[in-house]
Amino acid sequence: MNLNEFNILVLAYLGDTIYENYIRHYLISLGMNHVDDLQKRSISFVSASSQVSFLLKMQECSFFTDEERNIILRARNYKNHSHPKNCDLMTYKYATGLEALIGYLELSDRRNRIDEIMKFIIGDDLFVSIW
Repeated sequence: MNLNEFNILVLAYLGDTIYENYIRHYLISLGMNHVDDLQKRSISFVSASSQVSFLLKMQECSFFTDEERNIILRARNYKNHSHPKNCDLMTYKYATGLEALIGYLELSDRRNRIDEIMKFIIGDDLFVSIW
């Protein structure tokens, strides 16, 4: 299967579930055991604006390979004019880029690289791989 021919939104769809699963595991590992608390705390990681903040920090550190940057750009440049009401179109497109990259890495069987991305986002000291 040629992942470069995949609809970028399908990659983002998959990446979104993986990203959120990491965050849920992380929060539960902190001992949080009330769903309302988990939901409120997860927003600081899973909202589009939070994802963009992490993505921009990673870009500033030259964290991504050329291949990964291409996936992010492909998602950001995808012709889609709809977005959630709680964020603007560019924020949504950048967040979609991070999610698409994670989906791409998953289908490429590069879970170690997903771990590295999530370590950056969560912080090395607090990270627990879900694999």
